[in-house]
Amino acid sequence: MKSDSKLSRPWRAALLPLVAALVLVGCATAPAELPAFNTPAQFKEQAAPQAEGTWTRAQPAESQPRGEWWRAFRDPVLDKLVERAAANNTSIQSAAARLAEARAVLRSTDADRAPQVGLGAGASRQAGLDRNQSNRPSTLITAGVDFSYEIDLFGRLSRASDAARLDAESREGLLQSTRLLVQAETAQTYLSLRALDAERALVRETVGAYRDTLRLVQRRNQAGDLAELDVVRVETEVAATESEALTLDRRRAELEHALAVLTGETASSFALETQDWSTALPTIPAGVPATVLTRRPDISAAQKAVFAAQSRVGVAQTAWFPSISLTGGGGYASSDIDHLFKWSARSWGIGALLALPLFDGGRREAGVQSANAQLDGALANYRAQVLGAFKDVEDQLSSLRILEQQSGVQGRAVASASRATTLSDSRYRNGLVSQLDLLDARRQELQNRRQALQVRSAQYQATVGLVRALGGSWETPQAVGAATPETPAQIATR
Repeated sequence: MKSDSKLSRPWRAALLPLVAALVLVGCATAPAELPAFNTPAQFKEQAAPQAEGTWTRAQPAESQPRGEWWRAFRDPVLDKLVERAAANNTSIQSAAARLAEARAVLRSTDADRAPQVGLGAGASRQAGLDRNQSNRPSTLITAGVDFSYEIDLFGRLSRASDAARLDAESREGLLQSTRLLVQAETAQTYLSLRALDAERALVRETVGAYRDTLRLVQRRNQAGDLAELDVVRVETEVAATESEALTLDRRRAELEHALAVLTGETASSFALETQDWSTALPTIPAGVPATVLTRRPDISAAQKAVFAAQSRVGVAQTAWFPSISLTGGGGYASSDIDHLFKWSARSWGIGALLALPLFDGGRREAGVQSANAQLDGALANYRAQVLGAFKDVEDQLSSLRILEQQSGVQGRAVASASRATTLSDSRYRNGLVSQLDLLDARRQELQNRRQALQVRSAQYQATVGLVRALGGSWETPQAVGAATPETPAQIATR
């Protein structure tokens, strides 16, 4: 019994580091999961009066459908452009490639957890292989199978795999974010182009009116009723307004080229015909819950980045514990290739390796500190994404509210300016007012009509901006259905 006890002491001493590591393994547990953030029940711009401090718990919902929100504008051309952008946009393709790369890294990381088996063969020539032939050189030929497997006793490999999986999920969220961004940019660029078409038509119509006035003034000048100064004034207005029309033509060409890039086509082969602006303006219903922000792709990606950083903290902590690997191999070795696969030439071996670093100059501690710093940065970025999301939504909601009021006021300004032009034209033809009065009235009408179009265009832009800020369509299972969209003509007559 004493002899057995003495023999077991060396084994006990050898196992002490492993036992200590097992006791300390609890220190390397993964950090707690990211808590769900608190959000107000509704956005400030849409919320009814409620008690201060009314909050709701918002859980991540990145899998919630975002819907084909652009179809609410009821414009077939816009639908086709968004579909072409989804298929050919280079930004989406680049984000998809980064996602594929992240998934490949995940598969590579998962492979480290599986047994590694390989075939090997070799030939070497050296002296001293055959003891019977002194130091005469001889040849050794080998062929066999190698096996290795690392026991993931302390979770290093599993946590590395978790981090890679979360990185891939984060990339997937960024891909969805890129898709939404491209959809929104396509819609906003197209709507800007249609608004510009309407403005160009208005300016061209004004040029035609100025030319009619110019012909009248020229006839009166030839009859001696008006001086040349009156003719020159009208000619100036015609030329200046034509110049503005050409400026709008240049801006339209730039928007058309931008659409070509968004849809993945060359600007030289892309063309979009001018047509009436009949796109409907969806009405965002009141009561959209603030919890829809949990499906925003960028918030989802930021959250996955936090989880990945947490897993990497665990990976860094496992550097303090030993690594255990099993190895094995079997095959044949012979100095004569004719005898290589004979039974007498067989060879095999198995082994186990335990490695526990004792002193590394603080490298492991620095690794843990670096992982914790990355986690702190990921948490700060996640909070910044949430705060930025609320800002984006509130900005667009306030813009829509104010633009609706501005549209009504601007509509009254257009009506008054149009009436003033009609009266001035009648009085000018009857000689009751000067030409300057008529030109000023027309100039004011053009300015107010163009401003009304710009306000209307801003309403469309803010609607798309709100869709982007919400992370997709406002029509969610928790939200009230949208009202019937309004057309530009309906907006103009409100």
